[in-house]
Parts: sequence; C-alpha cells; structure tokens
Amino acid sequence: MEKKKVAIPLVCHGHSRPVVDLFYSPVTPDGYFLISASKDTNPMLRNGETGDWIGTFQGHKGAVWSCCLDRNALRAASASADFSAKVWDALTGDELHSFEHKHIVRACAFSEDTHLLLTGGMEKTLRVYDMNRPDAAPRELDKSPGSVRTVAWLHSDQTILSSCTDMGGVRLWDVRTGKIVQTLETKASVTSAEVSQDGRFITTADGSSVKFWDANQYFYFIFSTALVLLKAMICPAMWSQLHLNQSLGVNLSLEEKICGFMYLISSLVKK
Repeated sequence: MEKKKVAIPLVCHGHSRPVVDLFYSPVTPDGYFLISASKDTNPMLRNGETGDWIGTFQGHKGAVWSCCLDRNALRAASASADFSAKVWDALTGDELHSFEHKHIVRACAFSEDTHLLLTGGMEKTLRVYDMNRPDAAPRELDKSPGSVRTVAWLHSDQTILSSCTDMGGVRLWDVRTGKIVQTLETKASVTSAEVSQDGRFITTADGSSVKFWDANQYFYFIFSTALVLLKAMICPAMWSQLHLNQSLGVNLSLEEKICGFMYLISSLVKK
C-alpha cells in the first residue's frame, strides 16, 4: 500500500506579535519572495521557497495590517494602523515614500505595471498613488460601502477589487469611472483576495472557505476547511498548474497541494 505523503510545514520565526498578512511576489530572475505583515510594526522579507529571512522594514509606529511587493520584487509597500502607507526599497530596506491618511490603512497593492499604489482602510476610501509622481495628490474613487479590508488589481489594471470588514462580497471597480460595476457575492466578509499572475483567477477567503473564481466569467469553486481563515494564497510556482472548468471543477491533481498549502498559513488563522 502506498504511504500517504505528509506535508511538513516550514516555520518562519522572527515576528514578536501575530502575523496578519502574507504576500508572495511573482517569480523573478532571482526567485520569488515572501513578505509578512505583523502587529509588531515591522514587515519582514523572506526567500519565498525556503522561508529564510532577508530583511526587516523599520519605520512604522503602529501595527502593519497589509504588505505587498511589486511585480519585480524591487519595491515593497505596507499599510499601517499609524495612519500611513509606506513604500520601501526591497533591496536596501530604505523607506522611499510615506503616504499619510486620516485613519487606519488596512490594505495596499501595486498595479501590474508597478506605476500605481492602491490603498484602502477605515476611511472607506480607495486611493491611487502615482509612483512616478509620489508628491502629487492621490486619485480617490467613490466611497466604499464599508471599511476596506482587502484590495487588488485585475484586468491589466483596468479593474480594482475590494472587500469590506463588516459585509460580504467582493466589489469590482471600473478604474476609469471610479465606480462599482459588479459585486461577487459571498456569505461572510472576505478577508483576502488575490489575483493570479496571469490574471485568469481570483482567490478569496471568507469564513472557513476558499473560493477560486474565473476572473472573466466569475463562476467559482469552493474548498472548505475546518478553520476560520484570514488569508488564502497560492504559491507562485503553482499558478500555472491551476485550471478551472465550469462543468468539471478545479484540476483535481492540485487538490491535495492546494489544501495542504492552506494549512501552511495556519499562523494567520483565528482559532
């Protein structure tokens, strides 16, 4: 009888308080990288494959709720309870820009072309900052129906995704008009939303379920867990293997890998 394979998790030490967000970079010529946000105020950068620590970004004065890397993993961004979003040089750790807000910033995301930074938080306002003109005032979209929990870019930066802390659903915004054009319904509030590198899929976590959405037709498939999830992600090396079919479902050869990966981020789960 063939022995069942058991996934052994990598444990990445370093943070002194709870980890609240993780972000994988796309695969770069130097590999891929993992950045983590924590209530200890210090985002950390790691090798995405081994988990080895690379560096710590120091400068926030409050809990860091969200973090991300640009497509080339050359810049990092972080959103904090100190009412600021910061952009960092991912090679040196130096702070490049600090964007002040009027309330807690809960989410941030670089555009696919790396020229824009999107932020959202307790102000119920989505802001878009031009990285080529960091001193210019940001563009503000229409008011969000609730406090913003997650943000992401879709459709070659023509669409923005957002979710709220106190209501279900993922809202799709037209970047040109700044208005909501569609809502993807969920039973619970969406705690994370991630777009695949090729833009074909959206991964969301709400309650104890992980949903994989077709990014154009918006049908989805669910993986249920016994945990209440804060974050659901797919390792960058696995996105190319993921396939959705409206009648057949998710490529079953990946089911064990996907479910196993969800448990690798159990440090983000509220028991």
